[in-house]
Parts: sequence; C-alpha cells; structure tokens
Amino acid sequence: MRPRLLDLFCGAGGAAMGYHCAGFDVVGVDIVEQPNYPFEFVHDDALLLLSTYPWWDVPPFHAVHASPPCQHYAASTAWRGNRADHPDLIAPTRDLLEQTGLPYVIENVPDARRHLNNPLRLCGSAFGLRVRRHRYFEANWPLPILTLGCHHHQQLPFMHKGERAYADAMGCEWMTALEARQAIPPAYTELIGSQLLQHLRVAA
Repeated sequence: MRPRLLDLFCGAGGAAMGYHCAGFDVVGVDIVEQPNYPFEFVHDDALLLLSTYPWWDVPPFHAVHASPPCQHYAASTAWRGNRADHPDLIAPTRDLLEQTGLPYVIENVPDARRHLNNPLRLCGSAFGLRVRRHRYFEANWPLPILTLGCHHHQQLPFMHKGERAYADAMGCEWMTALEARQAIPPAYTELIGSQLLQHLRVAA
C-alpha cells in the first residue's frame, strides 16, 4: 500500500508529480482552484486546514510537503512592489507542521533560504534538465542528500523561446505556462520522496 502525502499550497502539482513518481499517493490543498492538478485536490486554506490536525487526517497521512507562497521573500517582489504587503508564511507553516508530529518538507525560493533550517539546494542542471530553477528544501527528518552541484554549461540552452518551452523543460507538460511560473520540476521531489520513503520504512 502506497503511503499518503499531503501537498499544501500545491499549485498545479509540480511537487506532487515528483512524490507520486517516488511512490506516494498525493492529496493537494490550495486556496485557489487548480483544475490541472493531476491528483486528488481539496479547495481550502492550507494553514487553516493544517491548524485542525488531526481532524483531517482520515485516512492517515504519512508525511506533508508545503510550498508557502514566496512573494514575501522573492527579489522580484521588491522590484515591483513591497515585500511587507505579503505575509511571511514559512514560520507559521513550520509551527503547525511541527505540531502534527509528521515528517515534513518545506520548499521555497533562494531568497527565502535564510528563513529555512539547514536547507538543501537543488538545481535543474543537476538532473540533466535544461533549466536552473534553484529551490531550497527544509526537512525535519535526516535528509541524506548533500547539495547537488550545478552544471551550468554554456552550451546548455537555458533560455527558451517562450514560457511554454520553459514549462515543458521543467517536466510540467500538463500545466499551462502561467501555472508553471509557480511550479518546481517534479525531478526535485522525486529524489526527496525516494529518501522520504526510506525514512518512513526505517521509522516504521
């Protein structure tokens, strides 16, 4: 039987697809409707749902992934507006995740790395993808992966003709180009998910 993973702030499912390929059944939660999410989806406020634990945990989940919105940390927000207009959601998300006692992963953008505890950095080039897409991952379990090296070879065509090509290069072909702006390559969470499965087996 496949373990169940709760995917909070799920977007269109980039992280979810990776965990699914690693061996999890995934349920996504987002405050915005996600018609292209490829698995079971719950339209709800992720933090409000998390605050009601364990009432939503039937049948039980075995782990949680959370990708809090990154606007508070992203450099692009500072260029276009005011970061203070967007809430800092990493700390409250972590507090609620810790109360569940479940293994968790928190993912966010490079500008948020100082808000994450001992984060792992992943880059698309380390997976042979034609995108960089640096993202950082915090885990409350011993994630036995050292930060993988980047391979930004000059001959690698990172610049794509249009957002559709960029989305496809990430491995997010089922999404719209607009949805893919907020997504991560599934390869990242497939790697993390395989390590999470091993952790769950050892802890069982």
